[in-house]
Amino acid sequence: MTDEDVDAALAGVGPRLRHLRSRRRLTLTDVSERTGISVSTLSRLESGVRRPSLDLLLPLAKAYRVPLDDLVGAPQSGDPRIHPKPVRRDGMIYIPLTRNTSGVQAFKLILPPRKEDARIGQRVHEGYEWIYVLSGTLHLALGDTLTTLVAGEAAEFDTRTPHAIASADQQPVEVMALFSPQGERIHIRDS
Repeated sequence: MTDEDVDAALAGVGPRLRHLRSRRRLTLTDVSERTGISVSTLSRLESGVRRPSLDLLLPLAKAYRVPLDDLVGAPQSGDPRIHPKPVRRDGMIYIPLTRNTSGVQAFKLILPPRKEDARIGQRVHEGYEWIYVLSGTLHLALGDTLTTLVAGEAAEFDTRTPHAIASADQQPVEVMALFSPQGERIHIRDS
């Protein structure tokens, strides 16, 4: 890689940062609070006045939840496969299938077998969710209603309703979930 290639890659960082921030509807102050980088430094990075460095790009990549390669415009390998990193939370395994944090997000969830007499704790948050059972039997609690879904069945609901999902029996459950933080309904339509 020549010096011109490096300069060209670094020159593209500012516009990429501005695009990511505006797409996520964040202010410079929002990003500053998430990264610890001053507003003036962020502004100079976005305008191209400040040359990006690794100590600035790493927290920005983490805050925007994108690979560092996306910030510097590294050439893609041509390999279309994704390598999502599973996250364990509340006994479940979440496998993110999208990197988008502002629109519809897709996850594969693996729920552990249900323990006898286990209570399903419900939560409430902004958004809308669509779930599809890939394998196993799922309990979907929505307020006072408990619905059982089996492989091949789907449900959608407003996440402002108290809700929870759990395995209905002693077997794990695999679920595909689409979540929209803006509260948009997720509909599949035949064009």
